[in-house]
Amino acid sequence: MDSINTTKSGFVTIIGRPNVGKSTLMNHLIGQKIAITSKKPQTTRNRIQTVYTDPEKGQIVFLDTPGIHKAKNKLGEYMVNVAESTLKDVDVILWLVEPSNFIGAGEQHIIDLLKKGTTPVILLINKVDTIDKPKVIEYIDTYRKAYDFDEIIPISALRNIGLDDVLETIFKYLPYGPMFYDEDTVTDQPERQIVAEIIREKALHALDDEIPHGIAVTIESMKYRKNNKGQLADIEATIICEKNSHKGIIIGKQGSMLKKIGTNARYEIEKLLECNVNLNLWVKVKKDWRDSDILMKNFGYREEDI
Repeated sequence: MDSINTTKSGFVTIIGRPNVGKSTLMNHLIGQKIAITSKKPQTTRNRIQTVYTDPEKGQIVFLDTPGIHKAKNKLGEYMVNVAESTLKDVDVILWLVEPSNFIGAGEQHIIDLLKKGTTPVILLINKVDTIDKPKVIEYIDTYRKAYDFDEIIPISALRNIGLDDVLETIFKYLPYGPMFYDEDTVTDQPERQIVAEIIREKALHALDDEIPHGIAVTIESMKYRKNNKGQLADIEATIICEKNSHKGIIIGKQGSMLKKIGTNARYEIEKLLECNVNLNLWVKVKKDWRDSDILMKNFGYREEDI
């Protein structure tokens, strides 16, 4: 029988409010870290595409999107547009929520968006490892009354609970068809973009709450050369911030903070590129870049890419 008729392939978007665990879920589903994670909201800014392939069943192309939230600036508006625009283009929607009885304004907004479409929606109630079983049934009931979901699955993205069930269920709703990518493809993200995101993640982890929202990372150059240990990648990157006072904090006393960010980033970039890395970090101030169309485009946030 022709493989076109035996395998299924399609696009699946992961939506939810900021900081609910979407990037953690996607990394665990594909079994590799691609999306950056942190406990701070607005960690994911662009639509990140990753690929899960099962040679027998087919291929799932996941879109990890920014959290849907009330935008406060142009970058916020861009992020919400990225998230909401994916709802129309996919075969299945995964909606990830916190375990709770309370459906707030943010969740209600997502429900209203879902009601406008006909795409199958699978609700994933995350972090069930943190609550008692009777509560899980209660929360499922709360959400079932709010929207007619095709499936509801309790999971823990962090602890890998219920994720096989999620993959199995997604395949149920995908159309039959050929695979979009080679079997060994894990993401469509360019290497430079993943490197920039790793540096931004390490800065998010190291810095205080107010500053991370206002940073972007650009890769100025990335070159490979041979050395006595094999291959070496020379990377020059700039951390962009919005205020002079932030620049001082990012550099730290005698460069200590920048060194910490660089050391943590280099360790992970070496794992990604599978070679030694020489990483040089710089810090520049671009005042209010999150409200500048030109600067947002320069830093990789382009409306035309949505």
